[in-house]
This record gives sequence, structure tokens and C-alpha cells, in this order.
Amino acid sequence: MQTKTDFFPDIGERIVYVRPVEIADLPQELRAQAAGLDRLYAVHNSDGDRLALVADRRLAFAVARQNDMAPVSVH
Repeated sequence: MQTKTDFFPDIGERIVYVRPVEIADLPQELRAQAAGLDRLYAVHNSDGDRLALVADRRLAFAVARQNDMAPVSVH
């Protein structure tokens, strides 16, 4: 017997993308706040809007999951 199962119900708009961002690519006011770091990680929605900037990849995934979103890594 084969039964179709929807493993990811209602996940469409809940996917967010995590990608590294070099400090040098950020505006000056954000660079000043990232003292001592070479890179931050950005969390973006499916429209490309930046939702968050965090210090490391693990934190980016945790923040997404805590907000009931499904993070996906982008290289």
C-alpha cells in the first residue's frame, strides 16, 4: 500500500535563506557595530528582504527556527 504524505505542509512562505555577508560589503554604520568580525550571516525571506544579521551561521539557523521558519543555506 502506498500512501502519499505531505512532509512539509504550509512551508512555502516559511522558508528563509541564510548567507554569509562580508563586513566590507555593509554600510559604515553596520561595520562599526560588527567590531572584530570578518563576516556576519544574513537571514532573507523569499523576496530577498533581509530579516536579520547575526554573528554566526549557527545563530542564524537558530533565530529562523525560533520564529517557525525553515532555514536554507545559500552559498
